[in-house]
Amino acid sequence: MHEPRSLTRRAFGVLTAALTAALVAAVPAVPASAAPGSDPDLVVMTRNLYLGSSLAPALTATTPEGFVAAVARIYATVQYTDFPARAEALADEIEATSPDLVGLQEVTRWTTSGVNPPPGYDFLPVLQEALEARGLDYSVAATVDNASIGPAPLALATQGCVQPGPTITCAVRLQDRDVILVNDDTPGLTWSNPQSGRYRAQALLPSPVGPLSFDRGWVSIDARLDRKPFRFVNTHLETEAFPAVQQAQAAEFLAGPGRRGTVIATGDFNSAADGSSTTSYAQLTARGRFRDAWDERLLGAGLTCCQTSSTPPLAPGALNNPVSTLRTRIDLVLSRGAARAVPGEAVVVGDVPFQGVPPFWASDHAGVVAGFDL
Repeated sequence: MHEPRSLTRRAFGVLTAALTAALVAAVPAVPASAAPGSDPDLVVMTRNLYLGSSLAPALTATTPEGFVAAVARIYATVQYTDFPARAEALADEIEATSPDLVGLQEVTRWTTSGVNPPPGYDFLPVLQEALEARGLDYSVAATVDNASIGPAPLALATQGCVQPGPTITCAVRLQDRDVILVNDDTPGLTWSNPQSGRYRAQALLPSPVGPLSFDRGWVSIDARLDRKPFRFVNTHLETEAFPAVQQAQAAEFLAGPGRRGTVIATGDFNSAADGSSTTSYAQLTARGRFRDAWDERLLGAGLTCCQTSSTPPLAPGALNNPVSTLRTRIDLVLSRGAARAVPGEAVVVGDVPFQGVPPFWASDHAGVVAGFDL
């Protein structure tokens, strides 16, 4: 069970106060009125869990044989990045910050099949088990199913999936989801009306086995905190490699789940807040639309993406880079209407190694936790 709400808010205030104090020391001009500790009504988190490997080897393969080899390389990297260990670190982040609502992206299900296949991974129950082990009560309020790719031949010879012939006896399927978690121990917080949808605009990626898509979508709930109504939305927009598609999805988001009223939105928006990649961030935060909970004047750059590495034969993104390579801010907590971010009440989580051996990082992204008044 959670600690009483006052202790929860106090713990969050300690984190934000420590961060702001460090920044104030470096930048004395920060106004005193922006100091944290004003006890926000609501705390929310956005967290990309990471598939466990870059899919680039499969997406850049030019032959069916190359695609099969790439799938084996990708899944070997998924095993290497060890989601059960990363889930422990993610659960620690949630325990430390006690968010009332959590928007998760890349809540992946890797399903293996065939003769003596290697283990599969379903990230959601693994994370839920880690949360329950800490006495935390988070319910899955809403889910959207996005990409479903495969089954694809899994030629992991060292794991018994290639028999004489040669015959590949194993297969693997990738399924991607975005999820909303609700803290069952938050007093006065109720929710209803789970909704989900996919964007009309989608990127198609050519491959030797036909076009692939991540079928990006969104998920939402209607919520009340002490009778104050708001909508909570979570999404994952297309990558900056497809700017026109991403920007069309941002427009759909604004016209759909993010339209009017009091809305708090979390997500991996894949658009750099500094404007260096696509215009989606500017679309979303234009006057009269969403406000960004992260104030760079108070809190610094707030970088959240991405941990990169290249260590063949592992696929890129093996999380074995000991030094952080975060360089942009694309993971956002936004609000409109009566939901107002409390100045200085936001922190980045997961931007330091959680252990001394690979995988060093809980995800290839860092997460953001922010406090709001309604």
